[in-house]
Amino acid sequence: MKKIQHILRKPIVGILISIVMGFLVGAVILMVAGYNPATAYGAMLRGIFSKPKYLAQVVIRSTPIILTGLSVAFAFQTGLFNIGAEGQFIMGTIAAVLVGYKVPLPPVIHFIAVVAAAMIAAGLWGAIVGFLKAKFGIHEVITSIMLNWIALYLNNFTVTLPWMKKPGSESTYEVLTSSWIVVLNNWKTSPEGREQLMQHPVLADVFIRTDFNYGILIAIVVVAIVWFILNRTTKGFELRAVGFNKDASQFAGIDVKKNIIISMAIAGAISGIAGALFITGAMPHRISVLSAMQNYGFDGISVALIANSSPFGVILSGLLFGGLKYGGASIQSEVGAPSEIINIVIGVIVFFVAMSSIFRMIADYLERKGEKKNA
Repeated sequence: MKKIQHILRKPIVGILISIVMGFLVGAVILMVAGYNPATAYGAMLRGIFSKPKYLAQVVIRSTPIILTGLSVAFAFQTGLFNIGAEGQFIMGTIAAVLVGYKVPLPPVIHFIAVVAAAMIAAGLWGAIVGFLKAKFGIHEVITSIMLNWIALYLNNFTVTLPWMKKPGSESTYEVLTSSWIVVLNNWKTSPEGREQLMQHPVLADVFIRTDFNYGILIAIVVVAIVWFILNRTTKGFELRAVGFNKDASQFAGIDVKKNIIISMAIAGAISGIAGALFITGAMPHRISVLSAMQNYGFDGISVALIANSSPFGVILSGLLFGGLKYGGASIQSEVGAPSEIINIVIGVIVFFVAMSSIFRMIADYLERKGEKKNA
């Protein structure tokens, strides 16, 4: 009994149970709708694992939401709710396109400049939220939502600029190839490289048929840096202390207002990196007119919740999220069931993760029951 109580109190157990519950609820809904859950989930798994290019696409699609999830998780750990990751992501893509297209630079240096511009733009966007909260006490959720829409319309305005709009389209010009981070891009597009890759079916499937890029490696490095800042630096301790108890932090001599601004600026910069990798990592390497949010930032909220705001946890939850989103399309194409079932599964997972305290309550109940029995 004590072993069960110990297991239930572990955060990872609550997350795993939540994932299982998500799939179970999805299975029930599929059965009610007249579809075989095993067939549907089998199609989803084939859509993820049956070909190397599918796995590559999952990694490509997961990279931005790993970083937006990290942005939200960072803010959570410092006592803030960064619902503005969506707008910060958009600001990152705008800055990335402007520098990627209008500022020609040598390879590598060009990519660094693109990322730096995206971090500055998105970091300032996040800092605005932090400043308004620190200076005037305006809740970050309200200002973040407003800034999300401002970023969306700023994106659409950028597309309409004569020196950015590509004729005959509702998009900007593509960023220069010198800013791309696609693996072996120049070599694999040459006749010699293509011929050599075609001799290896697995490599050809990944490198020729997808835009497999270095983004996932960069995302992992950013996760490690954020973890180090939060857990191994004085500034990270201050940020977490402010999030845990503002009054006690101020009593201890920590500048609470300054740290709120810094926290939101860092969170915004992380979302900006996601925007830069989105532009430089895969087609179409440009921004287009948006009629609605792209949801990379909002998906990041779910990723952060599933990961329990753990920096390294967002890597796994981001890959899970990306796999469900990408593989879920196969449910509709192969089985005919609506792909929205995946959104239901994700929603149930997030719902149970948000209620993870119920598992600790069960453990406490079992402990009290055991004590009564022993008495």
